[in-house]
Amino acid sequence: MIMTCVIGAMLALAVIFGGVTGNIGEVSQAALDGAKQAVTLLLNIGGTICLWNGLLEIMNRSGLSGHISKLLQPIIRLLFGSYAKDEECLRYISQNMSANLLGLGSAATPAGLKAAKRLQQLSRERGERPHGVFLLIVINTASLQLLPTTVAAVRASMGSARPFDILPAVWLASAVSVAAGITAVGIFRAVSKK
Repeated sequence: MIMTCVIGAMLALAVIFGGVTGNIGEVSQAALDGAKQAVTLLLNIGGTICLWNGLLEIMNRSGLSGHISKLLQPIIRLLFGSYAKDEECLRYISQNMSANLLGLGSAATPAGLKAAKRLQQLSRERGERPHGVFLLIVINTASLQLLPTTVAAVRASMGSARPFDILPAVWLASAVSVAAGITAVGIFRAVSKK
């Protein structure tokens, strides 16, 4: 609701100032150009997301994502402790983290939601606070990425000759953000126990 009001106010101000300054033609042209660029960007990103989601489906059917999940299981067990002993929970967290590693946030969302629901259910059964859910949200949001496909798609659509040149910066930034997030959840967990 707030964003609707903000965008509506910005459009109204653009039309008012365009009319007052005699540049209403330029305002109209800028609106049309912006709409065209938005559609082009959405098609480029949508195509890339379809490609990588298709690749993820191939990985699932071929069993490769299962192998990636098995590689992630020791890390998941370390982070989630006894919650990771639940096979359903472990599977969903593994799928979520695998998709995030490939930069497929849209593909990671369904598994992340199922993992959060299962973690919440396990927390309730044990009579504990849902720290596992908080940890999953932090890890999912910070999202350690090996291949930032969505960002690369945006860069490619804007004319970048090498859209994956950002890899070292993405690796560093996402590793630092995940580490900071995990540390913050650990601190809050320790404080809440007291």
